[in-house]
Amino acid sequence: MADYLVIVESPAKAKTIGKYLGKKYTVKASMGHVRDLPKSQMGVDIEKQYDPKYITIRGKGPVLKELKTAAKKVKRVYLAADPDREGEAIAWHLAHSLDIDEKSDCRVVFNEITKQAIKDAFKTPRPINMDLVDAQQARRVLDRLVGYNISPLLWKKVKKGLSAGRVQSVAVKMIIDREKEIQAFVPEEYWSIQGSFSLNGENFEAKFYGMNGEKVELHSEDEVKNVLAKLKGEEFLVESVKKKERKRNPVTPFTTSSLQQEAARKLNFRAKKTMMIAQQLYEGIDLGKEGTVGLITYMRTDSTRISELAQSEAKQYIEETYGEDYSRKEKRVTKKDKKAQDAHEAIRPTSVYNDPRTIKSYLSRDQFRLYKLIWERMVASEMAPAVMDTMTVDMTNEGVQFRATGSKVKFPGFMKVYIEGNDDGKKEEDRLLPNLQEGQKVKNEAIEPNQHFTQPPPRYTEARLVKTMEELGIGRPSTYAPTLDTIQRRGYVALDEKRFVPTELGEIVLELITEFFPEILDVEFTAKMENDLDSIEEGQHEWIEIIDDFYKGFEKRLKVAEEQMKEVEIKDEPAGENCEQCGHEMVYKMGRYGKFMACSNFPDCRNTKAIVKEIGVKCPTCKEGNIVERKSKKRRTFYGCDRYPECDFVSWDKPISRPCPKCSGLLVEKKTKKGVNVQCVSCDYKEEVN
Repeated sequence: MADYLVIVESPAKAKTIGKYLGKKYTVKASMGHVRDLPKSQMGVDIEKQYDPKYITIRGKGPVLKELKTAAKKVKRVYLAADPDREGEAIAWHLAHSLDIDEKSDCRVVFNEITKQAIKDAFKTPRPINMDLVDAQQARRVLDRLVGYNISPLLWKKVKKGLSAGRVQSVAVKMIIDREKEIQAFVPEEYWSIQGSFSLNGENFEAKFYGMNGEKVELHSEDEVKNVLAKLKGEEFLVESVKKKERKRNPVTPFTTSSLQQEAARKLNFRAKKTMMIAQQLYEGIDLGKEGTVGLITYMRTDSTRISELAQSEAKQYIEETYGEDYSRKEKRVTKKDKKAQDAHEAIRPTSVYNDPRTIKSYLSRDQFRLYKLIWERMVASEMAPAVMDTMTVDMTNEGVQFRATGSKVKFPGFMKVYIEGNDDGKKEEDRLLPNLQEGQKVKNEAIEPNQHFTQPPPRYTEARLVKTMEELGIGRPSTYAPTLDTIQRRGYVALDEKRFVPTELGEIVLELITEFFPEILDVEFTAKMENDLDSIEEGQHEWIEIIDDFYKGFEKRLKVAEEQMKEVEIKDEPAGENCEQCGHEMVYKMGRYGKFMACSNFPDCRNTKAIVKEIGVKCPTCKEGNIVERKSKKRRTFYGCDRYPECDFVSWDKPISRPCPKCSGLLVEKKTKKGVNVQCVSCDYKEEVN
């Protein structure tokens, strides 16, 4: 019989830890929280210093019974939930349910699930940290006070099923504010002049820079014509050649935020999916003979530091694999962000010797891709800087100056392993110039003026929204993914082409909250509240004091809202067609996945239809129907025949109206990281659009 019981959150984690601890330990899973505030009521007694009323979560009775039975059979119980506020709260609730003294050394924490980390953790158990628990309780109570007071108001004044959250409301406001910026944006005209030049048969590109050594911006076609009118002949004089050697340093290992951003850019992962797969990698993967191994450190962190042991192992691996020149010579200095709690290391592989290529067969496709990203980022962070040779050349003709820039990698350094992605998806490439010298003359082959217009700020992608929230201090590593998921599930925003757009419902709810609860939507107020929660964790403030300070003002606004908030009727918008089943008018409705068409004769007629958009292309399969744009349940755009199900043509790529010039087959627009290509689905014909 085992002497000790260890309780973790998940069976996967239990399996990994159990392998390391041996026969004296029984490891069981609580399956997350066992107690929480009731769903049917607020569960917070405001009159008794905001006392939370916890109950056993529905369905957790059998789990709790099993844990209690197991606890009676052992000498000691260890609580080994995740090393954060939520994990500390889970441990505290388990201690209460199992009659364990929270002041006893019952809590065990580790940042990675490896044999050494687990053994070290069990050598130094500690009491439950009530500052961490109180910080979690404060967030939970705060969100209840906001959500369970404002939500009933919205049910009464707008429609049932609505709710309002503290951080979620700010995220919705950011998306709506961005949409307003886009709608109010007035494009401004500007021009550029691209030149093609040659020297001894070598061609290169240069752009108009200015006049007589001063930079000039072109705002109209007339200004362009004035510049071009000054040019005489085809020769340009090379006035200056500047060559420099530039070092480029690697980026730091991942935080929760930067992992979500990079996984979105490079892997097309949603934030929720990224965290789910990272959890699997943290809790452990069966690597065959080696058994179950936790592959990464804890994935909820805002720190970029890594342990000296991990740095030393990375240095050894880099020198063995790539050579000493590729190893970082100077120790990396980690600058702590003022907003960062820095409670854990950065997200990194538990061992760099678990090379993604060698363990690929044990991982699912998505696990492999995310692990490879984490592994490459950490290894690259410990590598030498890349060295770039750059060249800037200025050429003139009658005072008109063109500038050419070139660069090439002299020493790849960290770039041999990893290069950080960017939001526009463009890859960096060498831009090589001929070996130009001052005083040489080059020939101008072509001049091409180009008209441009300034673009509005882009809509938020998940990655960009997470980044902005982090910069503003809204939310914390554990809250980004749930926040984005919640605002979509409630129908306040939708994803269109991977970018957030507000819904009519979201705009209505935000308008009401803005009028009656402006502090809920104030970015500075929300960021301050996050700092207050951090101060509770650090033992600087009592959680009741923070909650009380907020609730005094909130309660007054609540009373005003109950009296003055007007009812809002969301009228159904006519869809412009009749129901094919009963003849009544079809209307637009708002659902979980955005707008759809439904019969106005509901509930007598329950006919619904997806909203489709014709793209002006005939169906290549049946030749009768038209291709329409549709949305999948995950808001991904696809194209199909409007005669479905009679015709089953479907394509993720957008078909275009003209046939392939090579085989007369269907041409589609294929999105790539560099832009959009047009290619044939039947042959190898391809053309680059941009």
